[in-house]
Amino acid sequence: MHISLSPRGSRQAHRDACAPGRLRNPRAYVRDRRGWGSASPYIRSRGEGEAAVLDSFPSAKLVRPAVMFGPSDAFLTPLLAMLRRTPVFPMFGSGATRLQPAYVEDVAEAVVRILQAPAALQLHELAGPRVYTYQELLRAIAVSAGTRPLLVPFPFSLWHLIGYVSEVLPNPPITRNQVELMEQDNVPEQSAPGFEALQISPRALENMLSEYVAAGGGEAKT
Repeated sequence: MHISLSPRGSRQAHRDACAPGRLRNPRAYVRDRRGWGSASPYIRSRGEGEAAVLDSFPSAKLVRPAVMFGPSDAFLTPLLAMLRRTPVFPMFGSGATRLQPAYVEDVAEAVVRILQAPAALQLHELAGPRVYTYQELLRAIAVSAGTRPLLVPFPFSLWHLIGYVSEVLPNPPITRNQVELMEQDNVPEQSAPGFEALQISPRALENMLSEYVAAGGGEAKT
């Protein structure tokens, strides 16, 4: 959710998608915790959008999930497919961006518990049990797929240029907004309540990878 949503639009979205005082659409939840100070208009608008929602609905429940993975997702599936097919894989920057992926079903269960608990805390930041650098994450995915691509650092400045050029396409493979998100760590604040506050043990990416690869995740369809 971004600040471009007007107060009237916020009220209508609330009526359409929420019970009194509770946001129900996980796609609308804002993940960025530092949006206000970001140099990126896209990321900054996410922080401003969250503030606008709270201003209109002070009792709203907010969920900030880390990057999520699951069957046929837009994160793990394409990465697995590219790592299988590409002997040389360009990383975002040096691959040092930190990520803490969360399994989508764990996030869904957390949202259900938050909505069912009248006294639930207003904010939860949901992340998996392990923090990876982007390079570590790629290596873990590659190992599960039985491949060893060469991971090559690729400057963010060039990624921004690629994103700019790609945006003229009907379905761009990457956008500048996506590049901007990969320039920032995607991990929760240590003080923020997460899965543990909801008595949920989040599943680890490695554990789910073996099941996912065995089921043919990321393979080309014929």
